Amino acid sequence: MFATFMIDQLDALMLARIQFAFVISWHIVFPAFSIGLASWLTVLEYRWLKTGEPIYAEVYKHWVKIFAVVFGMGVVSGVVMSYQFGTNWAVFSDRAGNVIGPLLAYEVLTAFFLEASFLGIMLFGWGRVSKRMHLASTAIVAIGTMISGFWILAANSFMQTPQGFMMGADGLLYPTNWLEIIFNPSFPYRYAHMMTAAFLTTAFVIGGIGAYYLQSKKHAEHRQHGRVMLGMAMIMAIFVAPAQVLIGDMHGLNTLEHQPAKVAAMEGLWENERGAPLVLFGIPDQEAEKNHYEIKIPYVSGLILTHSLDGEVKGLKNWAPEDRPYVPIVFWSFRVMVGIGTLMVFVGLFSLYKYFKKQQFNPESKWFHRAWMVMTPLGFIALLAGWFVTETGRQPWTVYGVIRTAESMSPVAAQQVATTLIGFIVLYAFVFGAGSFYILRLIAQGPKPYEDPSDDHFYDHSVTEAQGRTLSGDKHAADKTKGREEDLDKPADDVDDGGLR
Repeated sequence: MFATFMIDQLDALMLARIQFAFVISWHIVFPAFSIGLASWLTVLEYRWLKTGEPIYAEVYKHWVKIFAVVFGMGVVSGVVMSYQFGTNWAVFSDRAGNVIGPLLAYEVLTAFFLEASFLGIMLFGWGRVSKRMHLASTAIVAIGTMISGFWILAANSFMQTPQGFMMGADGLLYPTNWLEIIFNPSFPYRYAHMMTAAFLTTAFVIGGIGAYYLQSKKHAEHRQHGRVMLGMAMIMAIFVAPAQVLIGDMHGLNTLEHQPAKVAAMEGLWENERGAPLVLFGIPDQEAEKNHYEIKIPYVSGLILTHSLDGEVKGLKNWAPEDRPYVPIVFWSFRVMVGIGTLMVFVGLFSLYKYFKKQQFNPESKWFHRAWMVMTPLGFIALLAGWFVTETGRQPWTVYGVIRTAESMSPVAAQQVATTLIGFIVLYAFVFGAGSFYILRLIAQGPKPYEDPSDDHFYDHSVTEAQGRTLSGDKHAADKTKGREEDLDKPADDVDDGGLR
């Protein structure tokens, strides 16, 4: 019934767009969380090696399990997203493949291979390699996630502000300057904005869970872990949340220069206005070309966008209706993103106040800890809202001003797209539901007490002394170990075992 409704009410193009939005919305959550977690785990392990405090090792070993699940779900969802380029958007892949293809290939060669090479050491090498080598592996994985973000944002930014290419007589895009393609006008702002968003999203998840451990009676043994989590997250909220506001402002000014229609949709402006007002609330009406039930503050948008009280901001009526993005989604997604970002700044200020009062870890600071717990999922919502603004605001173009979305579609029927969309919904609900449930279960269990690697039985696979002496050709191995049965399970330190250890 649901499939019949979709086919009757929506055409293949709209269904393909919904499918891509569904898949990429799931995908972006996991890489963003992976970027933040990998960097935080690097800091945690460094603090452990620097101070020798077991608490840092306990928190690390707890969160590295969560990182493994998140990283795996990110890889799986990324494969499905790439799959769609060949099924639903084959024309786009053909026309823009000369530019987009190499950028995605560079991501695999420079980032994915790097992460894959050291991820095993990070996840399974604790106690099996030196402490410095393990720290280096964690740091390399963290660097790999940021390199991956670099190439993905370069590809997406090219689609937003394309340059460094030419269009051939066959309608295909050909690169003419790779530096211009990669470092296109919007790339620096998008990359900084996205990386900061990933760090903030992760920080508020970690801080919220830390606050939960501080307040929960079930986790009395995890109070110290909660202090570490909340304390480190507070640093991000205090310093990085305000920085994100400044980065967002610069990003907005860049968007105004290169994609003014998107900014007009974000602000809900239909007419050219000097001293444009900030529309706090309104219901955009595309057909009537106006907003219903507006609540606005005079001059504020003009001041933010032009840094002048009488600066002019273009309205949506400057573009033909078929060249405008779908305003309601862009308008409201932008307000959700900005609203949550503002809350993050306020929580950062609240954290600074509690820090100076030395009450940030006090169990009596219930409202402070509850504020952090409420903020736990909001970073993901802000992240998704920001991507809705970015992608919906680019419409009706896949490559802005060059290739239209309607021209990018594969010749597939609505029934085919609807069938795969339903399949994705069912499969994602099962796979990512199970993964998310496992993560919540790990959080509910909390960190476990740390044992020194020498007591962790990591070397049970090693050759024992008796076995080592036998392998090395010692015919009297049994006599030399006789009477020391209690030591037979210990690895031999003075025996050449052929490198088996």
